[in-house]
Amino acid sequence: MTDTAPVPVPERRNGSLMTSDRRTARRNAAEKRFRLYGLAAIGVAATALVILLASILAGGLSAFQQTTIQLQVELPAERLDPEGNRIPVEMASVTTFGYAPLLRDAMVATLADAGIETDLDASDLADMVSDESVAQLRNYVLANPEVVGSTIPVEVLASGRIDGYYKGRVTALTAELDRNVDPAQLVLADALKDAGLLETGFNWRFLTWPDASDTRPEAAGLGVAILGSLYMMLIVLCLALPIGVAASIYLEEFAPQNRLTDIIEVNISNLAAVPSIVFGILGLAIFINWVGLPQSAPIVGGLVLTLMTLPTIIIATRAALKAVPPSIRDAALGLGASRMQAVFHHVLPLAMPGILTGTIIGLAQALGETAPLLLIGMVAFVREYPDAPPEGLFDPASALPVQVFNWTQRSDPAFVERASGAIIVLLLFLFLMNLTAIFLRRRFERRW
Repeated sequence: MTDTAPVPVPERRNGSLMTSDRRTARRNAAEKRFRLYGLAAIGVAATALVILLASILAGGLSAFQQTTIQLQVELPAERLDPEGNRIPVEMASVTTFGYAPLLRDAMVATLADAGIETDLDASDLADMVSDESVAQLRNYVLANPEVVGSTIPVEVLASGRIDGYYKGRVTALTAELDRNVDPAQLVLADALKDAGLLETGFNWRFLTWPDASDTRPEAAGLGVAILGSLYMMLIVLCLALPIGVAASIYLEEFAPQNRLTDIIEVNISNLAAVPSIVFGILGLAIFINWVGLPQSAPIVGGLVLTLMTLPTIIIATRAALKAVPPSIRDAALGLGASRMQAVFHHVLPLAMPGILTGTIIGLAQALGETAPLLLIGMVAFVREYPDAPPEGLFDPASALPVQVFNWTQRSDPAFVERASGAIIVLLLFLFLMNLTAIFLRRRFERRW
């Protein structure tokens, strides 16, 4: 019988187990510090987010307000329709230069009727009205030739400086240094407001009108940009969703595990990290220079964003498929279902919440992309609305993030206000898309 070494007996700790020693105290203190670090990080992030949103709202909410002037405009038939036929084609020979004196005379007559006296001449009075109003009046007369020869009430846009005066962007002091506005015009604007002829209200035109030239910031809108973004998201949804889901199902459920599939999986992960501007260069080289598709068209933007969104959808879909327990597949196969029946009848419906969430997040990411769209020419100045699909997919258009970039490059401060307002619209779209993703996940989520 051999001797064995005695088993050491652990030293009994003094005191009660309910009393913490120095080691336990250090561990508890480290845990508290970690919690404080986490709370501090959340606080810093939340503070930065609040500051960002506050700055955007402070600079952009005024874009949803617009100042207008009520005028009684006389439409003399001898000037607008010399032939007297009331045919719009013949009346179109009168350009906007023929309509500008009508608004100028209407301003003079409106002041006289309201009993407002001013030392400004007729040209200074006309400068208080936006140049866009002349074109609007002409378009209205051509669409309604029967109004020629009468006096009609017209709501015209105030100029950018008058509009900025009621938004706090222009003051009497800055007006003295600005050659685009006279301090006397601001005094006259207050008199018109007191008479009920000038008011500031909600600006629906900001959401429906197209972009405007550099001299007409008060008439700039997001209509073409919203429509262009909608067309591109439609293309991305119709292409990226079926292609991405089909590729994910094959790679996750049917593809053999070999070197080729490993290479494909690695490249998909790498594509998800490629800068978006690289996809813009690819779209410029292939879709425009090689295929010959038109620049600044939603079809090109949609194809580029589809290539950029595919890796995100594939990765999200594969993660959703992996989250389905293997027992679901085994049970279906054990009951006699084929491999395809097990995937499409059991696995795919259970993975659908994750697939839809990944798809919407990919669409939200594509909606906010700017760099690839700049390279394919969507930064162009576009005034005409694109037609309905499919023809409209090949018409020139803009996009919301590109419109923000375009307005920030212009010198007039009113365009900076418009850019902040466009950011608010873009954030609302992104918020709604993420809210939809959360709803779909909660709605179709199944527990096992």
